[in-house]
Amino acid sequence: MGRRRVAVIALVVGLSIGLALPAWADAPDNPNCWGVVSSQFAKAAGGLGEHSSSFAGEPRLGLGNVARAVLGAEAHVSDLGTALADLDVLVDTSCP
Repeated sequence: MGRRRVAVIALVVGLSIGLALPAWADAPDNPNCWGVVSSQFAKAAGGLGEHSSSFAGEPRLGLGNVARAVLGAEAHVSDLGTALADLDVLVDTSCP
């Protein structure tokens, strides 16, 4: 039982590292775009909506998954922030 547990842990760690390395290699120039743009939008428009904790028990897609679904498999959360800053009508939102 002990060897099996160690093998499973080693497999999970190996897969985690293997899947994370390509994501780090494709990191955007400014990985903080989502935070920058959402903060700018909240100040300019007066808020963003409810906190995700208010939807407890309901499944959520998650920002990373939304970015990949909308912008493609290689998208990063900051890419979603940049895209939304380009799509909204506020001149106060942009990602430097």
